[in-house]
Amino acid sequence: MIVRSIAEITDTDADIKSENWRSKRIVLAKEGVGFSVHETTLYAGTVNRFWYANHIEAVFIVEGEGEITDLATGETHPLAPGSLYLLNDHDEHEVRPRTEMRTVCVFNPPVTGREVHDENGVYPLVTDAV
Repeated sequence: MIVRSIAEITDTDADIKSENWRSKRIVLAKEGVGFSVHETTLYAGTVNRFWYANHIEAVFIVEGEGEITDLATGETHPLAPGSLYLLNDHDEHEVRPRTEMRTVCVFNPPVTGREVHDENGVYPLVTDAV
């Protein structure tokens, strides 16, 4: 059994910060469970373009409001506490938080914590020997 708190992760190498967001990686590939879990905060007024070409991601909105746009179709959806979006087709998308948004994200395959978004918003597929 693994039990962790956000406080244990804050300001460690599992706490990844950018100018638009902050992601605290709670469960990573090294745990060997087939997925990773992150608490990600997106900052108000930012535009975040992502494309997880190598991962499926589910995102549950805990706090804050904004919107997501499917860049293939142009369709935009509102986001608020209790909303979930699933990028089940490696959907290229843009998230625009109106207020600070706190989310819980699940990735499959799991991320290792070493990934960095490339110029297209893609995480490379990095694997750890477990």
